[in-house]
Amino acid sequence: MTELTVRTSARRHHWRRDLIELAAMFTAVAVADAVANTVAHGPDGPFLLIASAVALVATAAFHTWWARRHSHAPPAPVDTGAAPAPAGAAPADGSAHGGAASRETSLWRMRATVRDEPGSLAALCTALAHSGVDILTLQTHPLAEGTVDELLLRAPADLSAARLTREIAGAGGGDIWLERADAHDLVDAPTRVLGLATRTALDAAELPLALRQLLGRCTIHSLPAVSLSGRPTGETAPVEGVLESTTMRLRDPGGGVITIERPYLPFTPTEFARARALVELDARLGPRIPRNQDVLTLAEGNEITVRRAGQDDVEAAKAMHERCSDRTLGLRYHGPVGDADRYLNHLLSPRYGRTLAAESASGRLVALGHLLWDGDETEVALLVEDDWQRRGIGTELLERLVALAAEAGCESVYAVTQSSNTAMVAAMRGLGLPLDYQIEEGTLVITARLPKARAGARPSADRPSGALPTFERPLSERPSFEQAER
Repeated sequence: MTELTVRTSARRHHWRRDLIELAAMFTAVAVADAVANTVAHGPDGPFLLIASAVALVATAAFHTWWARRHSHAPPAPVDTGAAPAPAGAAPADGSAHGGAASRETSLWRMRATVRDEPGSLAALCTALAHSGVDILTLQTHPLAEGTVDELLLRAPADLSAARLTREIAGAGGGDIWLERADAHDLVDAPTRVLGLATRTALDAAELPLALRQLLGRCTIHSLPAVSLSGRPTGETAPVEGVLESTTMRLRDPGGGVITIERPYLPFTPTEFARARALVELDARLGPRIPRNQDVLTLAEGNEITVRRAGQDDVEAAKAMHERCSDRTLGLRYHGPVGDADRYLNHLLSPRYGRTLAAESASGRLVALGHLLWDGDETEVALLVEDDWQRRGIGTELLERLVALAAEAGCESVYAVTQSSNTAMVAAMRGLGLPLDYQIEEGTLVITARLPKARAGARPSADRPSGALPTFERPLSERPSFEQAER
């Protein structure tokens, strides 16, 4: 409505009101004149005046009483259509009388498939409400055969997963999946995806970890296009990727294919699109490794620099191989010494894990520590140049690798070595973690189980992605291989 229209309408209403007031005034004058003539010329005039005064006083008194009574009355309840609460029921606002605010709760992540028809989601929400479950977040993924609903729930602590599953199934939910959640899951999906994209943009090694955090518990395999011997493996995927129920295949920007499997829960098209977007982001940014580094002082006073390593360090790693003895290379690679150089492109690729390098003050590479993603498991491996062994460098790299594994959410790490490699055994023992040993034909597998407080931890907000973890003990105070063995 324009300003001119508003002014015209207001002017029209103004004249109409004046006419009504003028008519009312003339009517009042006519009535007053008629009453005056009746009182003045009638025989009962004084009695009529007295009766009129009494009626006016009574009316004024009744109006005053009515106004005071209703000014202090509570507002009338609004009819919302909800059923009245039963007698003795706890207040819905969680007041102290009901004690709802003091009840312990737990968080759940739930996924269920419902029919794609009006009222199906309402029935699911009603069933959850009857069990005292609060829905914190909700995402829907329409499919051809129905709709997949993802919910973050706050439920009473005494509500078991079995009972919650029965309630959801009774409301028409199918393919139900439940998992405990924590406070990190309260972050909405767009914010979480943007955070994962930021971590992937800063560090190429974050892509497998970002995919795992995006999709939940799943197995990720990076299959190269070329084997270590230089032969094509035939592993490839179309540019747009492939989604097959519980498996998705995405083209690896570095060549080959990334295979993601989640047997317990099919992937949705939305999850597939998000995963493909992360892989495309990694492909556009190209190879990148954070340049963070720490300078540490050894017990004898020499300084070393610990930093992330990548495929740019292949030539320096080959030069270190030439300075290492055959025994050192054999203990590390468990095979022919002449094949050691062929592993470097794979080991230094950020797609298969993370590598830490130790450099001397002159810039020469003297040690490498690898953290390798092996499906659901994580392997650690160390190689220290002969002249720099037994100075605590291996222990330093191992502790940092274990910290990276804990940050990535790994439950354990394992090292494959030989029974005669007392230095590696001592370094694993020096972690102070529960260890499991398995020996097969001279090969020793040592598995360190990470504490629950560390496994599944999220990256610290105070430390940027890719920064090297730090420890309270200085390097000079940590036991070397020989001290740890004793």
